[in-house]
Amino acid sequence: MSALKPAQAFVLASASPRRQQLLAQIGYVPDVIDPADIDESVLDGELPRAHALRLAREKADVGASRHDGALVLGSDTVVAVGRRILPKTETGEEARMCLKLISGRSHRVYTGVALAGPNGEMRERVVETRVKIRRLSIEMVEAYIASDEWRGKAGGYAIQGLFSAHVISIIGSYSGIVGLPLYETANLLMGVGLKPASA
Repeated sequence: MSALKPAQAFVLASASPRRQQLLAQIGYVPDVIDPADIDESVLDGELPRAHALRLAREKADVGASRHDGALVLGSDTVVAVGRRILPKTETGEEARMCLKLISGRSHRVYTGVALAGPNGEMRERVVETRVKIRRLSIEMVEAYIASDEWRGKAGGYAIQGLFSAHVISIIGSYSGIVGLPLYETANLLMGVGLKPASA
C-alpha cells in the first residue's frame, strides 16, 4: 500500500463506540465514522479465523467504495468454541446458550482487521486470543442476563464489563477481545504513514 497522502481521509467502517475509544487510546481519531452494513452470516464450512477476516475485509471494501481515495479501517470480532462460531447475541436465550458453552472452559476470540487504501490496496491481520472462563452457576448466568450487558455482543459477553469477574485468564490481545487489537492496528496505520495525533 502506498504512503499516506496529506489530505487523505481516515474512515472507520464501524459504529462501535468501543472501537472509537480504542483508536483514541492510541492517538487516532477517524475523520469519518461510516458503518458498513453487511451480511454477517457464516458461510458453509467457514472457520472462525476466516470468518473474522472476511467480514473485516468486506467492511473495509464497502467503506472504500463510499469514500474514494480514503484509508478505511474495518474490523470484526468472532467468538468460537472449537469450530463453532457463537452469535452476536440479541436475545436472552441466545446469551444463555453462549454462556453455557463457555462456562468452565477455554474459548478463542478472533479479531480481523483490514485497512483498505486507494486502488483496491488492502492490508489485513487476524489476532487470536484464548480466554478461560470460570464455571458459571445458574445464579451467575441469570445475574449477567439481567444486566443486559450481553446484548449485541459476540459470544454473549463484554470482557470490559461485569463479565470480567468471571475471566480466569487471557492469552493474547485484551483489546482484540474488546473489538480492536491495538498493536496490530497501530502497525497497519503507521505502515501507510498515518501517525497518531500525539506523534
